[in-house]
Amino acid sequence: MDSGLTRRNFFGRAAQGLLAVGAVTYGGCRGNQTATIVKPTDPVAVGSHAAGGETFKPLVEEATGKLLGRHAAQPVMNVSYQAGQLPSPPTPQVRRICFIGVENASNEELGDFKEQIYEMIDSKILAAGIYQSISRRFVQAGLTETRLRPDQLFVPENMRTFMAVMERQGQPFDYALYAKITSGTTTVNKDSSKQYILTLEMVNVRSGAFDKESATLTKDYNSSLTAKVKHWF
Repeated sequence: MDSGLTRRNFFGRAAQGLLAVGAVTYGGCRGNQTATIVKPTDPVAVGSHAAGGETFKPLVEEATGKLLGRHAAQPVMNVSYQAGQLPSPPTPQVRRICFIGVENASNEELGDFKEQIYEMIDSKILAAGIYQSISRRFVQAGLTETRLRPDQLFVPENMRTFMAVMERQGQPFDYALYAKITSGTTTVNKDSSKQYILTLEMVNVRSGAFDKESATLTKDYNSSLTAKVKHWF
């Protein structure tokens, strides 16, 4: 038998075997989902088609931090006392805040991130120690009993009805907090740039005065090769 032909047959069969192994391996990887634990020091995954944790977390941190930071600054009054007289300790005034919910006014579905946004904001309110937050379970129960949507509470009569229900639950409050997600999209051929804004609006339910704070983040979505190469440098 020709040695050249034998070598060709050997290498041909070896190549076929490698291709078969590769096909099985590729098919197995494609058909089975894998997972990896992401460490706190690892880079955060960036959503390719919609906003995700990389967008909402910094928005919450900035907007909530600025709003609470402004309200944490309280004026200090200098009071003089006669010798031997000590002032009685001041009675701390607990300000109770009712976080109504998160409104999505963007053109994207928030999905399970809507719950995470609520929990992140609520946790930061509690951690700041400025306000005493009402449990969301009581808030939901109050809305269910009054059959009111969060946006309907801006009508004074509806707000009074809701407040009466909350007081019966033993959960009176002084401020109502609303969170709202909006977005604006600029499209350039196949590529787009989207600006996300998280707005927090806090209303004093006694006086009607309100305060507002927002945070903005812009994210590029790249489809063209030119835009992708641009972001590599």
